[in-house]
Amino acid sequence: MFSAITPAQARILIVDDEPAFRLLAERFLQQQGYQVAAAANLEETRSKLQQFDADLILLDLALPPAFDPAHTLAAVPEFSSRPVIILTGHAERELALQAIAQGAWDFIAKPIDPELLAVVVKRAITKHQLEKELSQLKQGLQQHSFLPKLAGHSRHMETVRTLVQRIAPTEVRVLVTGPSGTGKEVISRALHELSPRSGKAFVSVHCGAIPAELLESELFGYVKGAFTGADKDRQGLLKLADGGTLFLDEIGEMPLAMQVKLLRVLQEGTFYPVGGREQQKIDIRLVSATNANLPDLVKQGKFREDLYYRIKGVTIETVALDERREDIPLLIQFFLEQLSQQYGLKLQLESAAISWFLQKHWPGNVRELKNTLESVAAIAQQGVIRVADIQLLHLEHQSTPTDSELLPGSDLSSLDEQVKALEIRLIQQAMAQHRGNKSQASRILGISRQGLLKKIERYGLTDLGDE
Repeated sequence: MFSAITPAQARILIVDDEPAFRLLAERFLQQQGYQVAAAANLEETRSKLQQFDADLILLDLALPPAFDPAHTLAAVPEFSSRPVIILTGHAERELALQAIAQGAWDFIAKPIDPELLAVVVKRAITKHQLEKELSQLKQGLQQHSFLPKLAGHSRHMETVRTLVQRIAPTEVRVLVTGPSGTGKEVISRALHELSPRSGKAFVSVHCGAIPAELLESELFGYVKGAFTGADKDRQGLLKLADGGTLFLDEIGEMPLAMQVKLLRVLQEGTFYPVGGREQQKIDIRLVSATNANLPDLVKQGKFREDLYYRIKGVTIETVALDERREDIPLLIQFFLEQLSQQYGLKLQLESAAISWFLQKHWPGNVRELKNTLESVAAIAQQGVIRVADIQLLHLEHQSTPTDSELLPGSDLSSLDEQVKALEIRLIQQAMAQHRGNKSQASRILGISRQGLLKKIERYGLTDLGDE
């Protein structure tokens, strides 16, 4: 994902006609770790911004040559691509409010309290960075349809996205491993969509779903008369994937005899259709997936070692959903948006229902989460998914949350608000249980210590201990 701006990276432009104030403010903000530049009027501000891409502007309203606050006020929208904090005297308070209406982020009255300045600047820069990240993410979502499907802000999903983006444009073969239902085919499709082969076919073959005696003819195709019932030539899946990507799902279930023939295809790039004598050439990129431990299968003699090294190239490992529970809210939101489009109705989760989804154990991983959400959405009334809908389907012999476990606020508060309230409560409970020890609290919450620190800072829970 994107990393937040640090003080050493953040740039602040001070615009004020008083040299003494500019100097003092510049020194103070530099002591806070920011990069600082200064300007004395609007013309100089425009010139500075061409060379100094400021993340925040501190703007005095009364600037030369006109010293007309209304003139400066009219220029505020010009700079509003980053936070603009108005510096104002008490008599200009109404003008400052007008500036906020025109896009300014906040205002500070002179004489300025340095501590207040530090707090307001930090908040503004943090918010600006989050907005930039959201904008970049939305732009990425428009450009690459796979990104929403690889939803999650866990360290694991960050690694997966990075690997996908780096290796997709290459021709390297990829092996995707991990438990069933963790999104191995989604990752494989993402590799295809971001590759130069995206305009060609993505052919998916489940090696365990096709009977062994039929797998060869399905992959290689056959010629007329090759066997009883072969009344005409038929292209196989390998040929259909020519120029594109062949995805072999559950490759660990491929029969040994078929493994030998696949190895030859990968080595030579050619094959013979069943019953045929004319060699056919193909150009494919191979992506394989398995929930099995292929090195163990190699040791047991159930998978060819030479084929294993041919297909593994780069390995992308997926993990169980319970190992990245912090991604569940984003997954729920993504699936709800999909279902809302499907039904033509905005779907919502009541507080008790979101608590149930967030606290439930998901042995079937993302697939189970998606299917469960689809089931309860299908019987929900008026677009609201309630615990009663979950109970009606008897999806789990699991008690629903008690009143004390429900999230505070309206039953129909937004998903983000419900997740935030639940996370705050769980963090507070864990920190209290472990007397402020963040390492132990993060362990019981199932997230990294760094992840806990980020959440504590995000929610302003700075009084929860320093261990």
